[in-house]
Amino acid sequence: MRPMAQLAMVMNLDKCIGCHTCSVTCKQAWTNRQGMEYVWFNNVETRPGQGYPRRYEDQEKWRGGWELNRRGALRLKAGGRLRKLAGIFSNPRLPEIKDYYEPWTYDYRTLTDAPLGDDYPVARPVSQLDGRPMAIEWSSNWDDDLGGAPAYGDLDPMVERTRQQVSDKVRFEFEQTFMFYLPRICEHCLNPSCVASCPSGAMYKRSEDGIVLVDQDRCRGWRMCVTGCPYKKVYFNHRTGKAEKCTFCYPRTEVGLPTVCSETCVGRLRYLGVLLYDADRVTAAAEVENEQDLYEAQLGVFLDPQDPEVRRACEAAGIPDDWLAAARRSPVHTLISRYRVALPLHPEYRTLPMVWYIPPLSPVVDALTGTGHDGEDAENLFGAIDTLRIPVEYLAELFTAGDPEPVRAALQRLAAMRSHMRAVNLGEEPDGRISAAVGMDRAQIEELYRLLAIAKYEDRYVIPTAAVGDAGRLEESALPEGCALDGEGGPGMGGDGPFGGDSGRRLLPLVSVETFHALSRRQKSDRADDAREV
Repeated sequence: MRPMAQLAMVMNLDKCIGCHTCSVTCKQAWTNRQGMEYVWFNNVETRPGQGYPRRYEDQEKWRGGWELNRRGALRLKAGGRLRKLAGIFSNPRLPEIKDYYEPWTYDYRTLTDAPLGDDYPVARPVSQLDGRPMAIEWSSNWDDDLGGAPAYGDLDPMVERTRQQVSDKVRFEFEQTFMFYLPRICEHCLNPSCVASCPSGAMYKRSEDGIVLVDQDRCRGWRMCVTGCPYKKVYFNHRTGKAEKCTFCYPRTEVGLPTVCSETCVGRLRYLGVLLYDADRVTAAAEVENEQDLYEAQLGVFLDPQDPEVRRACEAAGIPDDWLAAARRSPVHTLISRYRVALPLHPEYRTLPMVWYIPPLSPVVDALTGTGHDGEDAENLFGAIDTLRIPVEYLAELFTAGDPEPVRAALQRLAAMRSHMRAVNLGEEPDGRISAAVGMDRAQIEELYRLLAIAKYEDRYVIPTAAVGDAGRLEESALPEGCALDGEGGPGMGGDGPFGGDSGRRLLPLVSVETFHALSRRQKSDRADDAREV
């Protein structure tokens, strides 16, 4: 056993309202500068839909992730070292700007400077890449709220795969329309194909917390990481010639604060915590022959933080005590391993993703009651799972490589929780058969409810700090050449730094660690005066 710890995330899709607040705040924090206009480290997709970039899930085209060779060993879907070496000076297979979208602004000067006249001035769209007038044909949210689903819904790769198996179950007539929102960030995988694809070794996975990052000093702009990532969450900055990606907001998590997308989420649907895993089992789990067994294989990689043997192994491996304590309180471990209501996104890519999702559950009790049946009856309740407006088969293509059983089991636990708490809130005695049918007792049902419905800030985000003293020293230092990512004299091409127009300059007054702690107090406090800085 070789235990390691990683920060992971779970998102409850039942709570996502598609407001895109997470995307906007992430944009302002990380990609609001030249060269990154088209980049969204966090984006919210409407399902069914093509996603961002368009049809990123079609790995027969983009060749992302891993596959098994004839000997049953892992190899990159885009090709191994020899193939990369043979084509190292050719463009890798990656989306074009039209697959993302050409970012634009509007010619507002026409409105403000137009002379008086009989005609109304119009602010026409102008490309942010070359400044020329353009016609808007696509954007990162083009599928938003099923806009044009009859025209574009058939292009969803998951719809294609589902229809191959269940005929016309996914249709787009009004009476059968369904939709839900899917927020996406980098998966910070246990077996990241982007890291393995990088010829210069610039991409790496941090051993202390599992976050996957790009070393800007070593990146040479080969862009093979973009091809290698099946989720297409690595981007090329055409200004600096470097690859960039979601950083899991490590400057915040290092001081115990959640990511920006989690902090600002309106629906409070994100959970952050520590997962312990056995690094020696990762390769074997990713090499499972049957794709539908990958979900269970990845669960087998995770370690139980309550197990005394695991705790002794973690202490011997040098995992800090506060990380072990956080792992025992981790909401992520509770939702993934204990109650098994969270599922991985596309495990068939064999990257072992570490951002998991609780599948959406339609209001099944009310829907059954409206048909004249007893919505609280256990047999009716669980039998209705397969008749939900959101097809189980479609969810299975997203989260379990097409196997509907884990999805059905997760939805049944969620339905049992809803039915149980509905009876409690109405002052009735809950039907014990419902909780027993999903292998849970009353205490477990109510614990799951508290975590999913009414969990407080400190229950949703259990994040241990990482070397706060050292982080403070690094925060307050002034690098001799400014920010290494994109500052003048750095490895980039100059211009604005990674945190806006004022970054990358000598003697920049960086935010101190104390400010992060003040922000934490302000988020948790009911009184404004509790947030005063030390």
